[in-house]
Amino acid sequence: MNESALLAILLSLASAAGYALAAVGQSRLAAQGGGGMGQLLRRPLWWWAVGLNAAGALMHVAALHYGPLTLVQPLGALTLVAALPLSAYYERRRVSRREWRGAAWTLAGLTGLIAVTGPASPGDALSLSEALAIAAATALLLAFLVRAGAHSAHGGRLRLAAASGVASGVASALTQTVTAALARELPSGPLTWWQTTLLAFLVATFAVGGLLLSQAAYRGGLAAPLAVVNLANPAAAAVIGVALLGETFHGGALGWLTAAASAGVAARGVIMLTAPAPADLPAPLPTDSPPPEPTLRLTDLPTQEPAVRITA
Repeated sequence: MNESALLAILLSLASAAGYALAAVGQSRLAAQGGGGMGQLLRRPLWWWAVGLNAAGALMHVAALHYGPLTLVQPLGALTLVAALPLSAYYERRRVSRREWRGAAWTLAGLTGLIAVTGPASPGDALSLSEALAIAAATALLLAFLVRAGAHSAHGGRLRLAAASGVASGVASALTQTVTAALARELPSGPLTWWQTTLLAFLVATFAVGGLLLSQAAYRGGLAAPLAVVNLANPAAAAVIGVALLGETFHGGALGWLTAAASAGVAARGVIMLTAPAPADLPAPLPTDSPPPEPTLRLTDLPTQEPAVRITA
């Protein structure tokens, strides 16, 4: 592993920690009844979450400068792993065995993906036409997911989480294009100032949209929506990286099979983290306490035949 890939991994880990802290803060806001946007703007915890998301995004941008999307985006799933002990700490509980097993599966899958990830290609970036086409297609997809999510409760939260992950993944891909445009390293040639400004506006729009969609998805719990966000985010970025940026994996067909198997392992871990915890059984009565007094019901009284029967 070269120095650029190592630096990209370290920056991605720091970014995941920032995103995890922000997600826990957003979840606490949702549990407290964050309300509409006007109420959120008056909550200090909201601004802490926004600041942590911004710090995570900046480190994410720096990681993209040194590594490809296929390396940086899968590491974003570590946000879920980092959020486990943080969320448990604020909820004053212990992380369950199921959650630790899910985290272990997720880490194993990520390790496999990193092992076959191709080297960084700083000059690879979307052209202006590709970026605009992806932005338009993503906007239509987000509108569909939000509209579909308005018709159900639990499924609606997961659709909002998927929309948040897609928006963040596309923002990462567009960020890589903006970075290359500012460095005048775009394959299609340098962009004008208004073209670069337009791309930066699209990045900000998708990033803020992803933040607001995740805030809406966290109403009712953190684990399931955050798991879906961490699946949809690298999936969207990987599709863009492989289909349009020419990124690939080491080892040819074997590398692709390893990447697919690793993705399946990571997905299993996320699904384990998403599964609801088993219902708690009622606590047994203490051994030294007297048994409860039986309650007498009318239906429990024995029925007796009349003593004298009159016959015709």
